[in-house]
Amino acid sequence: MALLILGLLLFLGAHSTRIFAENWRQATLARLGEKAYKGAYTLVSLVGLGLLMFGFDQVRWDSPILWAPPVWAKHGAALLMLVSMVLLACAHAPGNAIKAKLGHPMVLSVKVWALAHLLANPRAADVVLFGAFLVWSVLNFRASRKRDRLALAERDQTSVEPAPTVSMAATWRAVGIGVVVWAVLLSRGHAWLFGVSPLGT
Repeated sequence: MALLILGLLLFLGAHSTRIFAENWRQATLARLGEKAYKGAYTLVSLVGLGLLMFGFDQVRWDSPILWAPPVWAKHGAALLMLVSMVLLACAHAPGNAIKAKLGHPMVLSVKVWALAHLLANPRAADVVLFGAFLVWSVLNFRASRKRDRLALAERDQTSVEPAPTVSMAATWRAVGIGVVVWAVLLSRGHAWLFGVSPLGT
């Protein structure tokens, strides 16, 4: 469990500077330069990701079961994952209305992903891993929305900010990509990647 926790601290810590240390982040960026900062950020993130994946794999089946999931939990988690994959696709697809409306669909995708996996996975290692990502995503989304409000308040009210260009075609395309990814994971992809079938079949 120690490796899992260390990996989470490194990975989520690297992704939390804008939540807890925005001033430090800006000062470090100015001191090191963008390339050096991003290089260090990427290195810490990759080391953390590797440790948390290895640590989770080591303890996932040996950690104690904390509760008995209800019979509908796996199907509820599968439906939540559909939402998560659509949000993930919208985070990267340009010109879709969902991203324009929500602002931070990637963080919301992580939040729904973590909640879905907590719902269906009752072991202590699952709670540590997915619970940490859920807390991080809640704090990250709140911090991101606060930055959005501050940026809007500081914007020169005499200038007209052009609205983002969105289209229904781009929106439906992003939704379709998310549905396809979800279907692939639900059928064979998740079992192939992670050794576990989402519906236990």
